[in-house]
Amino acid sequence: MAHRSDEEHGAASPQIGEDPAPSAGVLPRISTSEINMGFHPEDPMEEPATASELPLNTAVSANVAAADASDIEWRTGQVHTTDEGITLMPTRANPVARRLLAKMWISDTPPTQALNIVERLQGTPYANPKVNDQQDASSRRTMEFALDLGETLIRYGAGALEVETSIIAVTAALGLSHLDVDITNQSLHLNYSPPDAESYSVLRVVRSYTSNYAGLVLVHELVSDIIAGGVSRSASAKRLKEITRRPKPFPRWIVASGRALFAAAFVLFIGGSWAGALVAMFSSSLVTQIGRYGSRWRVPEFFTIAVSTMVITGIALIGHQLHAPLDPALVVSGGILLLLPSGRFVSALQDAINGFPVTAVGRLFSASLTYGAILSGIAAALVISDAFGGEEVDVHQIVTTEYPAWLLVLLVAVAIAAGAVTEQSALRLLLPTVGIAVGGYLIQMLAEGIGLGERAVPAIVATVIGFAARFASDKLRTPQLVLAAPAVMFLLPGLMIFRAMYGIVINVDDMATGLVEMFNAMAIMLSIAGGVVFGETLCRPLTSNARRERRRIRRR
Repeated sequence: MAHRSDEEHGAASPQIGEDPAPSAGVLPRISTSEINMGFHPEDPMEEPATASELPLNTAVSANVAAADASDIEWRTGQVHTTDEGITLMPTRANPVARRLLAKMWISDTPPTQALNIVERLQGTPYANPKVNDQQDASSRRTMEFALDLGETLIRYGAGALEVETSIIAVTAALGLSHLDVDITNQSLHLNYSPPDAESYSVLRVVRSYTSNYAGLVLVHELVSDIIAGGVSRSASAKRLKEITRRPKPFPRWIVASGRALFAAAFVLFIGGSWAGALVAMFSSSLVTQIGRYGSRWRVPEFFTIAVSTMVITGIALIGHQLHAPLDPALVVSGGILLLLPSGRFVSALQDAINGFPVTAVGRLFSASLTYGAILSGIAAALVISDAFGGEEVDVHQIVTTEYPAWLLVLLVAVAIAAGAVTEQSALRLLLPTVGIAVGGYLIQMLAEGIGLGERAVPAIVATVIGFAARFASDKLRTPQLVLAAPAVMFLLPGLMIFRAMYGIVINVDDMATGLVEMFNAMAIMLSIAGGVVFGETLCRPLTSNARRERRRIRRR
């Protein structure tokens, strides 16, 4: 018997306290077929790779054997089952399956990576801006221009999402990356932090507001031109300065006439008499003068609205004491409708839904203060009338006049056109706004004919108006709010507000009914605002930017 050398003996004999070194090939390899047959050879045999030796990306079960290299299944990457019921798995995956799984499971962006700020533009009118990388050297001036743009949008009544997306699109198109935008109620904060330079921040606080939907449309068109790559930063700054200095489309006397015409048309729309419409026109003219002098003397908006509402209610009650052929509740409803903060409620709901909770709370609180000012003015007029022994008004037995349907449609068109004029909307948008409102009123007539409740009808009609306004704004290159806010005015519950306040102030024994009606009026206003936002969301897949994005995805 041959003896091993000392070197081999030392290598094979482990030292005391050490684990024996593993030796490859000591145990024979047993094939799967031999395990199934119960045969254990004494000598190792060469065989194809077992299931445990297959690549890690190939999932096999316990009864899977490796495929022979000569099999067509191995060459094509297909799974095959033998006559004995054994599944043969190829050693390489099917290329078609690999590509399919890669598309399903492999993502270009890791799930924990922060999203690019430009991704915020998806679903907005400013998606996919054309980036100009040649203007990074003037980042400070670009940020100053973005601040001026955002301040103008906030002053003209745009929502927080509109302001944010406009700034992101403009800065991206002008080649300014690594920018963060923060909008908190009336403050606008931009932070620029490039990876190879020092970061700095700029802040702007907006302290004044004005009704200028025409200016808002012009700013929207400017942003659209910038992201299309056709306007430089210096030219954009010049255009923005011209927009802010441009006079409003309608002079004051036309706005005052529009306010009076709106009140008269709405009084007739809800069933008032022609005398009541004339009284509403007169009281609305006084409200215009009160607002003008209040702005000149820097009186807070709360007191200006409260005094205006008190004048409207007082004139209606005086007409009732003189036994004029009018119902004071209908006159007050038509007079206070333009004072209701419908646009603020819509913007606040948009901000809350789109991820701006602080700004939404601020705007809701501001709208609630305006709402409270209206209630205070009505209550003050009712208390003064009761103190002087005025005749009580039966708010539960309101005498209304039935008008034909064609006249009601005409009154809606006239009222909405006048309301859009008071908001200083662009002249070219008056007809689309009226068309959207008339379509919404026809939907309201259909819903009431079906028998839907008084709370569900305003929400459904507001959803239709929001949908149509978003679709039309995409074609007309305007913000959706400019078309939707005036179009929903005929849905506002002015009559319910007056009846609720009369029950709370005068009919103390029936205060619970007044409180319930007040809550219902607030709920209806919120449902109108929510319906406008919901309709806009439903229409997003039908906009031109969404269609271009789907075509771009299909071309990949």
